[in-house]
Amino acid sequence: MIEVLRKIWRFAGEEQRNIRKSMVLGFFYAIFHMFQIAAIYVVVLALVDGSTSATPAWQALALLLVSILGRAIMNRFSQLQQTHAGYFMVANKRLHMGDKLKRIPMGYFNDQSLGELTGIATTILDEVESAGAMVLVTILGGLINSAVMLLCVLFWDWRIGLLALAGMALYLLLLSCMEKQSAKIAPKRQRDEARLVEAVLEQLQGMSVIKSFNLTGKGDKRVRQALEDSRSNNLAVEKLFTPYIWAQEMALHLFSVVILAAAVWLYLSGSLTLANALMSVIISFLIFSQIQSAGSGVSALRLVGSSIDHANQVDGIPEMDQNGAALHPDDHGIVFDHVNFSYGSRPILKDVSLTIPDRTTTAIVGPSGSGKTTLCNLIARFWDVDGGRVTIGGRDVREYTLESLMEQVSMVFQRVYLFHDTIENNIKFGCPDATHQQVVEAARKACCHDFISALPDGYDTVIGEGGATLSGGEKQRISIARCLLKDAPIVIFDEATANVDPENEDQLQKAMEALTREKTVLMIAHRLKTVRNADQILVLDQGRIVQQGTHEDLIAQEGIYRDFVSERTAASKWTL
Repeated sequence: MIEVLRKIWRFAGEEQRNIRKSMVLGFFYAIFHMFQIAAIYVVVLALVDGSTSATPAWQALALLLVSILGRAIMNRFSQLQQTHAGYFMVANKRLHMGDKLKRIPMGYFNDQSLGELTGIATTILDEVESAGAMVLVTILGGLINSAVMLLCVLFWDWRIGLLALAGMALYLLLLSCMEKQSAKIAPKRQRDEARLVEAVLEQLQGMSVIKSFNLTGKGDKRVRQALEDSRSNNLAVEKLFTPYIWAQEMALHLFSVVILAAAVWLYLSGSLTLANALMSVIISFLIFSQIQSAGSGVSALRLVGSSIDHANQVDGIPEMDQNGAALHPDDHGIVFDHVNFSYGSRPILKDVSLTIPDRTTTAIVGPSGSGKTTLCNLIARFWDVDGGRVTIGGRDVREYTLESLMEQVSMVFQRVYLFHDTIENNIKFGCPDATHQQVVEAARKACCHDFISALPDGYDTVIGEGGATLSGGEKQRISIARCLLKDAPIVIFDEATANVDPENEDQLQKAMEALTREKTVLMIAHRLKTVRNADQILVLDQGRIVQQGTHEDLIAQEGIYRDFVSERTAASKWTL
């Protein structure tokens, strides 16, 4: 138990000071609680002495008012500190996870399910948020209050105090046994909770496929199994805790009866006054209520500790080297120097060497799976090369910090992702300080101003997650506007015009050419209009550059490029 408490304390990080404040306030709460006991003592003395004066009543009332007011104030501020700590220590962890994920290779996301990360960021950390600081404060606060009251019992009679201490010891022994047993099942429960989130997320993301194959009610075997595993584990936890909780309750009730009997016997034997006997019994019962409060926190302790262990797994993900410098080169030429790269054991790029001069446009063509997108992603350091190096401005991309590298590069992906936010904020994503007028200007140049203006709230229209409420062409144009607004010196287009309507393609092509004239441009394209005006064309096949030159150079050669042009020319003549 102590180790888990330490784990929560370390996890709290900067919020340790708020937890510490909450515990200090809890100590003063216990002190004010003693005023209530003092009030009871005044009344008991008056009753035992047969006093009919109103003075004891007024004294007890004053003590009770001080106790109630003091406990109310201490509890309010203690709860505020505890809630602040619980929320922010998890918020800090989520922010840390976000920063961490920016520094790991994209290959990790290919190998790992996003549902696992989603489960950690939501379900797993929600448990820490709701119970982490509360468990720590409840357990330590309950133990502190119990210790203060135990001292009072020992003050009245050491024999009753020892009996109360024995009852507390037995309760804590049973509590420790329960905590150790929960250690066997808590990690599996947390894993199954994360898998449940993963399965539900996968089901929702694949709903269109499920419907298209008429598998509604049939293609959810994994979700049903995840739900069953979660149910089984939660029931197992409850079944595990139930006998221990029953034993703890019985132990306290048994010692309550023993203390009551001992107090009566001591009073009848003349070794304890009636007032002290009554007070010893009353405080003993109060001690047990406080130790039960601490025990209620222990029941959730192992689950919180397991949640923290699960969340901390993210810290073990290997990062790309972060020892770079904040570089801002004057020249933005790109060089691949004998680059090799593989996805696991599958080689993708093989001994690729090429030069993309500053402020020129390079087009990449080639069969599907030849390595075009991978080549572009290595420039942005989504992965690190297996051999050779990629340089920008003569400096290896691994010498840049992530922030300074991404300041040099804008990317328009073939598969566009837009956030559940306003259209304006999506366009401003790469340039948060841009004005509305700058956003509108970028949208005009990307040929999306007209359809945005026609939406109910214009640029303030909130689009669905992933851009679900827009067509493919509309999402593509917003993505291009986002890229243009960022205005980075290197622009990478991965089939940027793939989903653009034919009537807008010419306008968009002209805008792209005008805006990228003074930049280093790399584009993956399958359309002849996009390729033929490039300063150089690279033809990739099976991870190697098999042809390189201008359109005129390559069209005069036999090979993949001439076949590519012939196919596109023939396709352009098709009519319906």
